[in-house]
Amino acid sequence: MRRWWPLTLRGTGAVVLALACFGTANQVGLVELQWFGMLLLALVAGCLVWVHGARRRAEVARIVAPEAPPTGDEVTVQVRVRMLSTAGSPAGTWHDGIPAGLAGTAGGLFPAVTAAWSSGERATLLSYRLRATTRGVRWLGPFTVTVADPFGIARRTVELGDLTRVVVTPAPHELVSTGAVMGRSGGAQPTPSNRYGQGYDDLVARPWAPGDSMRRIHWRASAHRDELMVRQEERETSPDARVVLDRAVERFSPAAATTPGADDAFETAVTACVSVVTRLVRDGFTVEVMDSTGALLCEPVDGGDEAGLHAMQTSLADVRAHAAGTLSPSALGLSGDLRGPVVIVTGHLTEADAVALAPAASHTTLPVLLAVEGASGTLTQAHGWRAQAVTDGTTIADAWADAVAEGADRGTR
Repeated sequence: MRRWWPLTLRGTGAVVLALACFGTANQVGLVELQWFGMLLLALVAGCLVWVHGARRRAEVARIVAPEAPPTGDEVTVQVRVRMLSTAGSPAGTWHDGIPAGLAGTAGGLFPAVTAAWSSGERATLLSYRLRATTRGVRWLGPFTVTVADPFGIARRTVELGDLTRVVVTPAPHELVSTGAVMGRSGGAQPTPSNRYGQGYDDLVARPWAPGDSMRRIHWRASAHRDELMVRQEERETSPDARVVLDRAVERFSPAAATTPGADDAFETAVTACVSVVTRLVRDGFTVEVMDSTGALLCEPVDGGDEAGLHAMQTSLADVRAHAAGTLSPSALGLSGDLRGPVVIVTGHLTEADAVALAPAASHTTLPVLLAVEGASGTLTQAHGWRAQAVTDGTTIADAWADAVAEGADRGTR
């Protein structure tokens, strides 16, 4: 039966039978049938009052683990329902609303809850599993409970609690390291930062000289060399890199501007962007992530900062395409001397865009251009870029590996 209909199939049958009794009683003249029909209607009315008379309120709390699941991962949801009204609640069924982007079912038997003056447990813990399929901001709920009377004649469905926000982040692919190509090409422009201080055993030690503080003596190195050695504080370098996610809707499809997951090509571009940023950060680069207009999509991520990577993935969970012009090197800040890698992830690259980007390749030691939709014919116009197309036959990892290998080969010439 439909949710808005307050009777179950059994209750609907009881009403139909009661009406049939009234009609038959008039035809055959049996008063007993009228009394029986009235008894059925009274039973149905009593069940309706029993189900709808008590106002049952509850507090619903969900715990989602992990809090921001990447696409493809399993999600465990625990739902704690605590009754707030004094009246108890009979056993019934429960259902939790599952939004698009999360696959699975959430429902089952809801146990009876005792009245407030009894000693029974008034909180119920439920759990279910989902799979994150599409990135984006999703909302779990509403949580509904359907209860019926003891005779199974009337029923009532109530919504309890609020919706729960779940952020599904794009999952990065495993990419090869840039160590070989950056090492052979002379490295990146260093950005010094004093990250090391006293207490680190992996600092370079040098012989003690007059004027050195005794607090800087490196006792382990002194014992090994049989002479006083002091800690030589080094300046750790954090090379810079830049990753550009092209969000121009004309290089994808209009659906890319509506909702995450609506355009497969744009989803591939977002995944490629997240994968490249993850690779560069783990290679020790401080990475800026921006769109085709030069606007930052998240805070810069320092080299080796796993928490920053998680924040970056969360920032890109709901990113969408928007109206923008051609890829302009000046808007992307590609006119200066950028010794670190510059990676541009775009969609359907036009010949004009490729020609415009060509002069900017000389400003970086590793210029990588990844196009995810029908751009193989125009990639050759982007002279100087390690341009690769991500197609059905070429994965993100393959395209990145080819670009890095091309850069490494050029670095040995």
